[in-house]
Amino acid sequence: MMSRLARHSYGFGPFRLDPTEHILLRDGEPVPLRLKEFAVLLALVESHGHVLTKGELLQRVWPDRSVEEGNLSRQISTLRKKLGDSADEPQYVDTVDAVGYRFIAPVREILDSDAGMVREVRGRGAGLVIERHTVARIVKEEMSTDDLVLPEPTREPKTLLTGRRRGASWRRFAALAAVCLLLVGLTLAITRPWGPGKSRATKGGAAVSSLAVLPFKPIGAGDEDEYLGLGMADALITRLSNIREVSVRPTSAVRKYGAREQDPVAAGRELRVGAVVEGSVQRVGEQVRVTVQLVSVHDGTPLWAGAFDERFTDIFAVEDQISEQVARALTLTLSSAEKELLTKRYTEDSEAYRLYLTGRYFWNKRTVEGLDKGIGYFNEAVEKDPSYALAYVGLADSYSLLSDYDGLPPKQTYPKAKRAAERALELDERLAEAHAALAFIKAAYDWDWPGAESEYRRAIELNPNYETAHQWYAEYLSGQGRHDEALAEIRRAKEINPVSLIINAVEAWILYHAREYDQAIAQAQKVVEMDPNFAEVYEYLKRCYDQKGMYREAIAARQTRRRLAGYDAEETAALRAAAEATSAGVYWQKRLEQDVEEAKREPSTPFDMAEIYAQLGKKDQAFAWLERAYEERSFLMMYLKVAPKLDPLRSDPRYADLLRRVGLTP
Repeated sequence: MMSRLARHSYGFGPFRLDPTEHILLRDGEPVPLRLKEFAVLLALVESHGHVLTKGELLQRVWPDRSVEEGNLSRQISTLRKKLGDSADEPQYVDTVDAVGYRFIAPVREILDSDAGMVREVRGRGAGLVIERHTVARIVKEEMSTDDLVLPEPTREPKTLLTGRRRGASWRRFAALAAVCLLLVGLTLAITRPWGPGKSRATKGGAAVSSLAVLPFKPIGAGDEDEYLGLGMADALITRLSNIREVSVRPTSAVRKYGAREQDPVAAGRELRVGAVVEGSVQRVGEQVRVTVQLVSVHDGTPLWAGAFDERFTDIFAVEDQISEQVARALTLTLSSAEKELLTKRYTEDSEAYRLYLTGRYFWNKRTVEGLDKGIGYFNEAVEKDPSYALAYVGLADSYSLLSDYDGLPPKQTYPKAKRAAERALELDERLAEAHAALAFIKAAYDWDWPGAESEYRRAIELNPNYETAHQWYAEYLSGQGRHDEALAEIRRAKEINPVSLIINAVEAWILYHAREYDQAIAQAQKVVEMDPNFAEVYEYLKRCYDQKGMYREAIAARQTRRRLAGYDAEETAALRAAAEATSAGVYWQKRLEQDVEEAKREPSTPFDMAEIYAQLGKKDQAFAWLERAYEERSFLMMYLKVAPKLDPLRSDPRYADLLRRVGLTP
């Protein structure tokens, strides 16, 4: 039994629901409800975010009577009208076809005192709310409870106060009003910025400015269900990333959180975001069921929840609604362009969309096999819908990565990647991902430096929260020797996605090229602490240790990287001698012996071989390997101008000639 001194009520939108006094207020004004309408609403609100079956509602509202489902439907219909709700676009009561109903609006639980004052708001509200209200007793009459209309509350006491009592009450009211104004003022000061600006949802006094969309939990088995769960998340990330007011973590950052038992709040804290979107998706034949909620990481309470049962051909409408509801729940102020992008559909062909989602699922595996499969699905998607711009971006990304992962030579992959990116831009010039993909190709393969910079700037202009564009642009700037600008860009990428391993590692890569070896090592070690199994960062550590003459540490980093990347990491006599070397000459000679031996079993990297020969002072061999890197169009030629290990070659005329041919100035 609830204490007389501590009574709960509920708030949602402009409404306040008092279960003890059976009152519904809208902006402080009573909303007349019949008793059963009130009972239905109370049951739904108390179970907000969860489906109540029709049977459960019938049993709760009519526990001792046999009532047809039609009665419940009529109560729901009338209740929606009084709430100003709609069955087609529900804000409060959502119908789960053939199952029941769910209350989907955020609900805040309010603790009342017997003095009629709201003392504290917990859970699903924002900030501290204080208000004055009085309540009335329900008048019982001999009539059907189904027809009983709850009375309006008494707004003012009927008895006149005399002399002393009236003065005391007035003083109490004045003091109370002063406290209310003070607390409201403090709340506004904390949660609303001074001066012009956009309205932002707050949670625990802090604006929700960052968001993660976790892979939806597939209810089913096999790749088809798994691709649908990750694909839904990827699609929502693409949409929500176009909102400048909130930073959305990319698919690469969230894909590891797909386990069924994953705690969304724990994931949100690891991802350093203010809110998390999580849900489940199930496909049965042509039907798809999606449940989703937006959860505050601050206190674990839902800001919004919804459920959708549609034909798979209507999956686009589901994504539209989820995107719009998330933006609304965060009270984001969107520009007209952002509103358009939020619900933009890149295809109306559900089969092409299914193929695209499957391609992204395999692309995200980041393996040669996964990229090959992704390319196959993206090609099928564009065959189904030749105007599907995002599918062309998928092709561009896949072909570019396939070369980087040593799946195919650059000359076989980058031209295909470029054609796909250009086709995407022909279809949609405002696609930031396509501009970034084309920029990367222009820098890594075409050596079109002005063109690359122009494309990077356009991508960032279109989507300032696209952290990959900032990362790739930072790498480009580093290769140009513009290290301060490069560090600013990579740190902007890190602000958007602070938990990205590759972004944090690239900061070390840039510091290495800026000759800030100690800072680079410190940054790389932070990445190792984040994930000791991230192979790429050990390459950057090895290079820094090389430059500092820390040969034992350099060999250890080299071996770790090879082992994690799946290469042979046997401890040979040459490697032991390199680790124990006391001079640069001995170290690089032993490194050369080891690399020549390994080249018999695996492809050698021309640029790396050129660096070794440069360190040994063998300029002819170094330039021969650089010519080979030039012919193969190695992406490492981006760093020809700044690579520390090539310093011994810089005074040679052949070096200046090579820079000229690559389009870089000495």
